[in-house]
Amino acid sequence: MPNRLSAETSPYLLQHANNPVDWYPWGDEALQRAKDEDKPILLSIGYSACHWCHVMERESFENEAIAQLMNEHFVSIKVDREERPDLDAVYMEAVQMLTGSGGWPMTVFLTPDGSPFYGGTYFPPVDRFNMPGFPRLLESVANSYHNSREEIDRVIDQITSQMGRTGQMPKGDSPVTVDTLHEAYTTLATNFDYQNGGTGSAPKFPQAMNLEVLLRYYRHGYNDRALEMVNLTLEKMARGGIYDQIAGGFARYSTDAYWLVPHFEKMLYDNALLARLYLHAHQATGRGMYRRITEETLDYILREMTGPEGGFYSATDADSEGEEGKFFVWTPDEIQAVLGDEAGIFGGFFGVTDKGNFEGSNILNINQKASEYAEKHGLELDRLVDVVQRGKQALLNEREKRIHPLLDDKVLASWNGMMLRSFAEAGAAFERPDYLDAAIKNANFLLETMRPDGKLLRTFRAGQAKLPGYLEDYSFVADGLLALYESTFDQRWLTEATSLADCMIELFWEDEVGGFYDTSAEHDQLVVRPRDVLDNAQPCGGSVATDVLLKLAVITDNEDYRIKAATPLMTLKDLMGRAPAGTGHWIAALDFYVSSPKEVVIIGSRNDSATEALLQTVYGGFHPNKVLVGADDAGHYGLPLLESRSMVDGKPTAYVCQNYACQLPVTTPEELSTQLED
Repeated sequence: MPNRLSAETSPYLLQHANNPVDWYPWGDEALQRAKDEDKPILLSIGYSACHWCHVMERESFENEAIAQLMNEHFVSIKVDREERPDLDAVYMEAVQMLTGSGGWPMTVFLTPDGSPFYGGTYFPPVDRFNMPGFPRLLESVANSYHNSREEIDRVIDQITSQMGRTGQMPKGDSPVTVDTLHEAYTTLATNFDYQNGGTGSAPKFPQAMNLEVLLRYYRHGYNDRALEMVNLTLEKMARGGIYDQIAGGFARYSTDAYWLVPHFEKMLYDNALLARLYLHAHQATGRGMYRRITEETLDYILREMTGPEGGFYSATDADSEGEEGKFFVWTPDEIQAVLGDEAGIFGGFFGVTDKGNFEGSNILNINQKASEYAEKHGLELDRLVDVVQRGKQALLNEREKRIHPLLDDKVLASWNGMMLRSFAEAGAAFERPDYLDAAIKNANFLLETMRPDGKLLRTFRAGQAKLPGYLEDYSFVADGLLALYESTFDQRWLTEATSLADCMIELFWEDEVGGFYDTSAEHDQLVVRPRDVLDNAQPCGGSVATDVLLKLAVITDNEDYRIKAATPLMTLKDLMGRAPAGTGHWIAALDFYVSSPKEVVIIGSRNDSATEALLQTVYGGFHPNKVLVGADDAGHYGLPLLESRSMVDGKPTAYVCQNYACQLPVTTPEELSTQLED
């Protein structure tokens, strides 16, 4: 018989709806029952693409005997971490303090008032891996709760007194300078893997934000080595198994140091950040491979991760048919059956062998340049490229016949905001109307369906939008709308971005801490109010909020935006220099702030080819520290940057200003390019 999770919309929660566990979603009903019956809470947090979450469900939550222990001794609550990042952040901090590590599935035991006193991650059904079996743990925790309350209270006091300290740093007051950027570069260069790219060893994550910092450092002309680090990493990832060579898109991370064997789940936020990174690398270098990876990744999102209403889905699982990676790997015989006589050329190029590189099958990867492979095997390069392109399409068609990994088709506002920016930027840079159409459709969906009463909601699925939006939802969507404005000059998107920024300040800003909290008064009041200041797998809400306010301050000349953006930069600048791996987007915002961003104004009709030529000069280059506004010669929409700006001699005209000084207006792409590079 289905449990209470059957009424939820989250695919992750629905996966557990038929467990024999008497699961509750997080809410007043569960918390009140725990208080009424004086039972501890077993809080289990995970997400749909989590391999070990599925393992623990199969081993424990579907086990009748284990479920009986849970039902007898606990009020069990299941949470989708992607729907409830506040619960995930608060209780992950507690688990890390209790155990020294964290991850998912997260298993944490609470008192009825929500105070954590014990926790961990995955637990096996019997004693193994130097871990207690889950049944033994359940009995031990239940016994301690009823018979050792003083000890539990002591643990709670010790843990909760330390929680939230990262977000309670004293406000800084010393100036923010470029020295922080130099310190961050030195730290990133010291920890870089000069053989395989990226940072550290296995498992290895893409860390797109760190590479964006290096790309910015190179763009300033500080050190060409920064670009070498970016190029090495992007090439290795694009050729490795972490990149889906058949369909496009990146897996979440590599289990090895050299990007070959991925953990096969694909997350929307990774692909938003990486598509944008490869776009920026293309803009900085002109390398065709970077454009190809950008477009293949975004094409994958349009083809497989976009709903009919315009929302972008959250993730695809690593597992299918109960096996990790089964959907993605190939044997030589399978490739031969599809490609026939060309299987040898194709398989050789993608490293296919009889032995395989993953449990007897092959993860497609590229370990040499196409020109080198063609020369080695006596092939014309055009012939190899043709075989590879046709082979990829044929294998994609064949792969579609397989049983697919689970698709998590919920739409999260924050992750959609990230992908919105990527489509908007790429649509403008590559002159891809389909990308801009996807961005516009997504923006309309977010504003009309996920903001029914003027405030953003967190998640949408099965026709239902729900849960109050968090800081990251407001900041990421506002950021995406700003990019869409720059790509279209449709005033609506700038107006909506400004409205969201104002709402964001009203809901989340606190003068006392000099920054944003992740939750507002509309959210559950937990043991601490979460304020994440670290950029991890995705940027934190605060760093993107700061970036948004910095850009709006330049565009609208709003001093309050500027002050609120500068305050957390002063507080966190030392952390950025010491720990750039966890503050990548903060560093990007700091770079924008200290670099006196360029103000670029384009006046002219978007129907005039001369206007588009000027715009392509801006869109086609890597100019991270700039804002772009525009209008035809008739409408200035009240923006300060557009005041007294008109076409010169009836020609579409560009104006470039920086640090309170303007250069002469220009009307040719060549002149504008010179001004942008100065």
